[in-house]
Amino acid sequence: MTDEILVENRDGVAVITLNRPAALNAWTMRMQDRVRERVAALAADDAVRGIVFTGAGERAFCAGQDLAETAAFDADEDVDRWLDNFRALYETVLQVDKPVVAAINGVAAGSGYQFTLLCDVRVAHSEVTMGQTEVSSGIPSITGMYLTRSALGTSRMLELMLSSRLMGMDELTAVGLVHHVVPRERVLDRAIEVAHEIAALPTVAVALTKRRYREHLLPGLREAFAAAARIDKEAWASGQPQQVMREFFEARKARKTRGAERAAAGGSGRS
Repeated sequence: MTDEILVENRDGVAVITLNRPAALNAWTMRMQDRVRERVAALAADDAVRGIVFTGAGERAFCAGQDLAETAAFDADEDVDRWLDNFRALYETVLQVDKPVVAAINGVAAGSGYQFTLLCDVRVAHSEVTMGQTEVSSGIPSITGMYLTRSALGTSRMLELMLSSRLMGMDELTAVGLVHHVVPRERVLDRAIEVAHEIAALPTVAVALTKRRYREHLLPGLREAFAAAARIDKEAWASGQPQQVMREFFEARKARKTRGAERAAAGGSGRS
């Protein structure tokens, strides 16, 4: 089995790669557990001075939740466990007192987009798009609403949550969500450089600054997860998320079938 999480030490900066490129590095709960465990260990390792997150391949940093995992969720049995997993992952990342940088190599959507907002600095290339797309999958946008409001304010947040659209680089830089825009091939290297630059500053001041931000952010984030548990259960009880996800997979299967039929027709000489 391919390791879904890769960790490499780059001169004291740990690079964690989400490694499911065929699935656009979409989260599963198993992946979340692995990332949480590795982040906790790296945060406690004095030889590690910073952490960089990136995604495998060129298409995606992380496309959010793997819908194959959530399509058959039961409102009472599965939603709490799923959200508890996300909450534990988010809090573990926020607890890191060292610099945490996102090297955004492709689309960051839904919880993948939220994850980048947990990082201190975001580095990307000009073709990257980011946004909170959960509503289009039938999932209410609750934790993404809180994190986006904290970063951008209420008016733009609400439009983004309801439209479920992705932001292009012009907008991402204009609103300050992406801090460094570099050529595609430089994204990871620049993110590592940024981690080193912050790590070279007085460590106590960096850690205490991050702790104060955490004190500001965490109470509202925990409230957002509590609200999400209540609201997402209502959504799943309605059957709409399951229906939307089922239609997504049916449409994808139909596209693959049509593609295979066209390929077969071309190979046999038929037009």
